[in-house]
Amino acid sequence: MLIPELLRLAAAEDTGPDVGKLIGQFAQYGVVGLIVVLLIVGVIVPKYVMNNLMAEKNSWREAFEKERAAHELTRQQLAKAEERGDVAIEQGKTLTALLTGLGHRPELHGSA
Repeated sequence: MLIPELLRLAAAEDTGPDVGKLIGQFAQYGVVGLIVVLLIVGVIVPKYVMNNLMAEKNSWREAFEKERAAHELTRQQLAKAEERGDVAIEQGKTLTALLTGLGHRPELHGSA
């Protein structure tokens, strides 16, 4: 029978720490063991770690707000530049119409 031999070899082979056994060892200490397990797993964290995380979160939020304000300023400046371009085009059209009305024939450049 080959299967019992494989099972015996698999049971004898140690592939790593038994997590269930480690948790059982911590749990036998009651509340203290539970707290240690929760600290190791990361469910609870020390206050200084939480304070550091909150400070980092706030600094990222401030950076985001500054970046958003800078982009809004850029959008406003681009809108103003577009308005100025539109005004310049309209002024050019008006000047061309005025000169044409006064008898000036515009020369076409590039056609010889």
